[in-house]
Amino acid sequence: LVSTAAARPASSSLVRWAWLSIAAAVATIGLKSFAYLLTGSVGLLSDALESVVNLVAAILALVALTVAARPADDNHHFGHGKAEYFSAGAEGVMIFVAAVLIVVSAVERLINPQPLEDLGIGLAITLVATAINGVVGWALLRVGRRHRSITLVADGKHLMTDVWTSVGVVVGVGLVAVTGWLPLDSIVAIAVAVNILWTGYGLIRRSMDGLMDHALPEAEQGAVIAALRGIVADYPAGELEFHAIQTRESGRERFVSMHVLVPGSWTVSQGHDLLEQVESAVSAALPGASVHTHLEPREDPRAYEDIKGGMTLRSED
Repeated sequence: LVSTAAARPASSSLVRWAWLSIAAAVATIGLKSFAYLLTGSVGLLSDALESVVNLVAAILALVALTVAARPADDNHHFGHGKAEYFSAGAEGVMIFVAAVLIVVSAVERLINPQPLEDLGIGLAITLVATAINGVVGWALLRVGRRHRSITLVADGKHLMTDVWTSVGVVVGVGLVAVTGWLPLDSIVAIAVAVNILWTGYGLIRRSMDGLMDHALPEAEQGAVIAALRGIVADYPAGELEFHAIQTRESGRERFVSMHVLVPGSWTVSQGHDLLEQVESAVSAALPGASVHTHLEPREDPRAYEDIKGGMTLRSED
């Protein structure tokens, strides 16, 4: 007997947030590029280049969210949620490319320093662009975490990284204006590159975890075990066992599967009632999760031959 709790349906409502990210990227590219043309600062150029990456990432996010919102079909029985991981991974790669471009520009300017002009106006324009990124990044993080969208979370983190990058650039270029020491502009740009490299690494690692069917976070696995402990506590020692308790996530969706071992003398109705109880308990612990259960007689040796990993819990534990 295999039964499945209903999974949370994918929603296309998140797509509009990707459009907001695209609009913010276009606006900040224009503002930061203008600031760079006014000042000639390679630090501001590095900031503008990161905004170009933001635009490409936002477009990828739009595509990924559109695909991920498609319902399950004959060729994708578990939906299209993993499309979000490709977007996050691609964004991480683009961050690496942007960092390399920034370093190349910074080193060239370090070797051949040039005077900076109109720093006051340029920095003011950059601060306006930073404020736009900050508001949109905060909104994307909030919505992405609420709806478990790695794409929106990645985009939001990238924008917030851009915010701190811009703050660092403004401080560095401002110090250039005060001290007159031109190499500081290039040093700030290199520091920006190192900072966004770390962000890119985190995004790539997270996307790889998802594509490799990484288990749910420990806190969520703990919630599953706690729900099952509440059930086994009502049974005599050795009567009820859960094994091959496995979890994974696919984009916004969470999946939990397990084998439920009961006495072979139980009726089909008794087994079915237990599975309904198990699925309801796990779904309450992880709202929207898809729960798969498989019922087996605990006296049958074959019930122990198909364990391929996961956790085990018995009524005497």
